Amino acid sequence: MACEVSEAWVVLHVRGKMGRKVFLQSLGCPKNLVDSEMMLGLIIRDGGEIVLDPRAADVLVVNTCGFIGDAKKESIETILELARLKAAHPGKRLVVTGCLVQRYGGDLQESLPEVDVFLGTGDFVRLPDVLADTGMPEATGYVGAAHVLPDLAIPRARTGHFFSTYLKVSEGCDHTCSFCIIPKIRGRHESRSMDSVLSEAAALVADGVVEINLIAQDLTAYGRDRRDGSSLSSLLRDLVRIEGLRWIRLLYNYPRYVTDELLDTIASEEKICPYIDIPLQHISDRMLRQMRRERDGAAIRGLIERIRTRIPAVALRTAFIVGFPGETEEDFAELLHFVTEARFERMGAFRYSKEEGTAAAALADQVSEAVKKRRWAELMGVQARISLTANRRMIGSEQPVLTCGEDSQGRLYGRLATQGPDIDGVVFLRGGASPGQIVRARITSATTYDLQAQIVREIAIGAQGAVDTGGECLYIPPPPL
Repeated sequence: MACEVSEAWVVLHVRGKMGRKVFLQSLGCPKNLVDSEMMLGLIIRDGGEIVLDPRAADVLVVNTCGFIGDAKKESIETILELARLKAAHPGKRLVVTGCLVQRYGGDLQESLPEVDVFLGTGDFVRLPDVLADTGMPEATGYVGAAHVLPDLAIPRARTGHFFSTYLKVSEGCDHTCSFCIIPKIRGRHESRSMDSVLSEAAALVADGVVEINLIAQDLTAYGRDRRDGSSLSSLLRDLVRIEGLRWIRLLYNYPRYVTDELLDTIASEEKICPYIDIPLQHISDRMLRQMRRERDGAAIRGLIERIRTRIPAVALRTAFIVGFPGETEEDFAELLHFVTEARFERMGAFRYSKEEGTAAAALADQVSEAVKKRRWAELMGVQARISLTANRRMIGSEQPVLTCGEDSQGRLYGRLATQGPDIDGVVFLRGGASPGQIVRARITSATTYDLQAQIVREIAIGAQGAVDTGGECLYIPPPPL
């Protein structure tokens, strides 16, 4: 049977016998979300039923994040909240998976006896076996391989907006940044084959997707490990040939491999959004050395100039760390000056989190939390003024906008090609349009991070109507804006 696409909700299709009811809470980054969607696909393939209310579930699953302190805290709080629900409703099982398990597996088994099964980042494919086990064994842990490389053999049930999705092209990371634990969690960098990525992209577009956001731990390193000629540039040139795909966005671009070939590909292909997400972390040479980054301040400035020269309409998104061990007021002042000078269209900042197992955790001159908070607020204040000025300059212009639906207050909104999902601002729209449509809109006013616009006309249709997969329908909505 065909399932109609309803508003901004994605449609999942459940076929087969009714199995155990499963609730899954996904935490952390989009890369973790793709893992969660593969888990959902495995559950559905084996006859399980996905439920949105944990009270209705037989099995509770948490896919955790273990990157920095705040993320670990959120993961533990979520586990404990579901553990309390489990205790109040005997017969439920609690499964914990993801980065926190990969990082602290043994310790978690000792400290969280409420959890029935722990699955590491490379072992979540065992989830169907866990669901099939109707017994209540003692706490069990599977922490082996560092990651699962997406493949068409592993089903994926998308969540969120039906017209936009993330596509993971590689896993792992070969960099040795002193503040980062990810390589120890996710392992060495490994790229999917181009055929695998292109096949999934074509299937996503056939399912109604008009916007694909490419993700990886290090997107620009894609293909370098395969030694078969694969590269991000060659992948992009093949992706743009997929009929029906409108926008391609690049997220998590490590500075080292942003080549002229890549920039020229972005500039020459209309479907590739003029948007580059490139975490720089700092500009002080001393801080960059301490962080074990592979570029100095001069190289970073040269890179920014090269990007803006080759892609004049580009929107640059970056992220910085404040309060890294040994960061002086002079280092921070240099960072402030650089941000003022570079005028990034989008920017985020993190207060340094001391993570055991990283080289930076052993460094002297740790910065106090009070200083970190002050520097973060000052840096974000500078960026807020830059963002407001950039947004105001757009007033009166007409821009293509991907319509996303209504927010929790009933306001129609969408995104520019230069606004990434979930991390950037949005465009609030006046006029009528359906989710998944790309419309032309005139910018009428601006705030620090968001824009307001009047729809002028529709310029593309995103949704293709009904999606026929021969199964029953289950709606999993995106979180409210």
